[in-house]
Amino acid sequence: MKQLIVKRLPKNDYEASRLPSLLDGQEMSFERIDCVNWVEDYPYAPKVEFRIAHADDRILLHYRVEEESVASMAGHDNGRVWEDSCCEFFFVPAADGLYYNVECNCTGTLLIGAGAEREGRVLAPEAVLQSVDRWSSLGSRPFEERVGKVKWELALVIPVSAYFRSKVGSLSGQVLKANFYKCGDKLERPHFLSWNPINVANPDFHRPDFFGELRFE
Repeated sequence: MKQLIVKRLPKNDYEASRLPSLLDGQEMSFERIDCVNWVEDYPYAPKVEFRIAHADDRILLHYRVEEESVASMAGHDNGRVWEDSCCEFFFVPAADGLYYNVECNCTGTLLIGAGAEREGRVLAPEAVLQSVDRWSSLGSRPFEERVGKVKWELALVIPVSAYFRSKVGSLSGQVLKANFYKCGDKLERPHFLSWNPINVANPDFHRPDFFGELRFE
């Protein structure tokens, strides 16, 4: 199981658009999302990396992606973002048996779900979705697939209140489970990458039993 120390930054009203330069200033390194768990059926592996920090009551998350095509077809939040060029953060924020999937496509269209397993998940209400600040280097308008090598970045500021079915207090000092993913189910070259490896036969990100460990400073 992979482990990652999550640096603590001062509490502040952080803006997603400023996260890349802010984390550069903190000299924060990137982690790779490079586990190709289902290589026989889905061998394609774009270059994907992330870095994560926290400010006690919010998570600061920055992705960088290089891939052979990009798409943003989901035109509204809680849509089918996983079919687009999509980065995902699955997280267990409290000891209540729930995990959350925060999925965001390459233009900042967001999905948040909560539940104890894959089936019967509850999607976040609009107010919760709007509380997550987002920035993408590709802008915010949806578009059909563009084939050709592309680099893009995505940043999210996720308040702990976004974990809307759990009671989440300070993140400082917590040791919590999570995994990070990159997918593109409907792209010309579909792929399913993870940070912590997943040892099951078919693509399935809803596997908290294969989450890694985040140690919040």
